[in-house]
Amino acid sequence: MQQQNYPRVGETLWREELDNGLTVFVNPRPGFQKSYAFFATNYGGMDMRFQLEGAWQETPAGVAHFLEHKMFDTQDGNALQDLAANGASPNAFTSSAITGYYFESTEKFEENLKILLSFVSVPWFTRESVDKEQGIIGQEIQMIEDDPSWQVFMNLLQALYEHNPIRVSVAGSRESISHITADTLYACHRAFYTPSNMVLCVAGDVDPERVVQIAREVLPAQGGPAAVRDYGPEEPARAAQPLREVRMEVSTPLFQLGFKADPAPRGQERLRRQLMGTLAGEALCGASSPLYARLYREGLINQSFGVGYEAYPGCAFLAAGGESRNPEAVRDAILAEAARLGREGIDPALFERLKKAAYGAMVRSLNSFENVCVEQAQGYFAGVDYLDFPAVFDSIGRGDVEAVLRTWCAPERAALSVVRPKEEA
Repeated sequence: MQQQNYPRVGETLWREELDNGLTVFVNPRPGFQKSYAFFATNYGGMDMRFQLEGAWQETPAGVAHFLEHKMFDTQDGNALQDLAANGASPNAFTSSAITGYYFESTEKFEENLKILLSFVSVPWFTRESVDKEQGIIGQEIQMIEDDPSWQVFMNLLQALYEHNPIRVSVAGSRESISHITADTLYACHRAFYTPSNMVLCVAGDVDPERVVQIAREVLPAQGGPAAVRDYGPEEPARAAQPLREVRMEVSTPLFQLGFKADPAPRGQERLRRQLMGTLAGEALCGASSPLYARLYREGLINQSFGVGYEAYPGCAFLAAGGESRNPEAVRDAILAEAARLGREGIDPALFERLKKAAYGAMVRSLNSFENVCVEQAQGYFAGVDYLDFPAVFDSIGRGDVEAVLRTWCAPERAALSVVRPKEEA
């Protein structure tokens, strides 16, 4: 195994690539009782069109999420129950870009790791179980569609993007999942759950060599190439539409204001863009910014307000939102402040405070085994060495963030999504 030391954050990482293509990362934490394992595939809700065995496949929205639900089923029972019986706390999630399965435990780590690797790599579906799951997930979809916070965010993505599949719900719709069959799930598992398209990240008081040995014993000796994906043509820089509104049962309007950022490339530049986007958002309207203080003082925002940057294949965006009695006034104020900062610059003292705060938050996040493993996996799929973030931070200056504000936070790149009360005139 290869050992990589990161003295600036006090971390050590062991890495090994198996013959089947799987990459394993182990972050040893001697003396800790808890251990954490995260087994992820570079496959998410966006991956609906791909090439498998020379032929292009079009799959319904929601397959990646549906597959995550079904993977816990085994011929002998249910892997969730097996892990829980061993004292582990297991779960899984599907995002637009990845699907991850994980557990944390204070005992029987090796046995639980074998269970995790086994059920994720060996699919087992029947028509009856798929039909039953359609009903369960259909109810889940109904619940999220009735959630104003979900609606305001999805409407923002649909306002920002013309065709990038980020605008499609990870869970799909009740209509789309009705077309999912056992054959669909087997095909997608074959396309994306191959070891070369996956990563195993472990943190805790564990032996790195033993983790690799278990992976070799449990997983297939050979793996195939990852499927080729198609996310459609390149998006224009402009937002698809400036405003989307719906009415729901809310007492105060909810809003999300988004700015269509330049797509983030692979490699360490992706991490640099992420950090620049985070700093730009904080300088523009984060809790320590002058604009936040003014909007809060004027009653236009409250403590629900937040800002953040997100990047996915072929797209990236900066979004801010929460509750407001006048979302349009907040939008106009943020656009005006972005123009001012782009023209006059960010206060140097404020920039240094924001940079130190963001750096400190990332260092503190390393105390979470879950955060370390998930960030390591997401970074690996994007060609990023996540633990190199101190050097990336060093490369970012105030002018870089001001350029981001001038470029991304322009009116033509902005879209506003609002959920208004039903009774509002």
